[in-house]
Amino acid sequence: MNCFRGAPFLIAVLLAGAAPAAVAQHTSLSATAPSRERPTTTVRSDEQQARDWGLRPDDWAHYRELMQGPLGVYSPNLDPLTALGIEARSDEERRRYAELQVQAEARRVEKTLAYQRAYDAAWQRLAPGMQRVSLPGANSVGSAPGIPQGDDRIAVFVKDGCPACDQAAQRLQASGAEFDVYVVGSRADDARIRDWARRVRIDPAKVGARQITLNHDSGRWLSLRLQGELPAVVRQVGGQWQRQP
Repeated sequence: MNCFRGAPFLIAVLLAGAAPAAVAQHTSLSATAPSRERPTTTVRSDEQQARDWGLRPDDWAHYRELMQGPLGVYSPNLDPLTALGIEARSDEERRRYAELQVQAEARRVEKTLAYQRAYDAAWQRLAPGMQRVSLPGANSVGSAPGIPQGDDRIAVFVKDGCPACDQAAQRLQASGAEFDVYVVGSRADDARIRDWARRVRIDPAKVGARQITLNHDSGRWLSLRLQGELPAVVRQVGGQWQRQP
């Protein structure tokens, strides 16, 4: 129904949902089979998962508790840093979680860009004479990666669990504007964007006609280096991306 505008790494998000992925079923081994042939499952401890996010064990316990309550019902796919930041119990906590999230996003963006550089170098080595397909939103070095250039479209950056973001998208849709939605913190999970779009009541017909596109942010918001909180409605003016009122 809808393909993302932008860089090669963007994944199409189907607003209407996708067929469930096939799940491999493991056949139990015979009781007489040697133990070395039995499948093993690695379970990451809470301490390890907390460390992955730069959190303390008590932070992780608080996150698990939050997701058992109303927050987990309204926004079941929130990442730990966003969930803890939304439900911060003090300004100091909110600041700490925000800093951890910026650091995590910055690391992810750098990894993405490093792989893009490696891909470009591999293309030059292996297929130097072959013309690459020019995708919508392909852009020059220094511009925001994957955001359409020069077509005067609006880009709106939102995140889950942000009522103001939902309202901004609804207002844009009601105005009849064509725009591209970038969901910050989606963690490349299509289901998160589908759930968000259904909740905000994004019109599937407009998505199918590409009047509205739904995209993973994949570091674009950080790359714009604009100030302020989300939501952010931006447009390219004179070659520079600027926030719109």
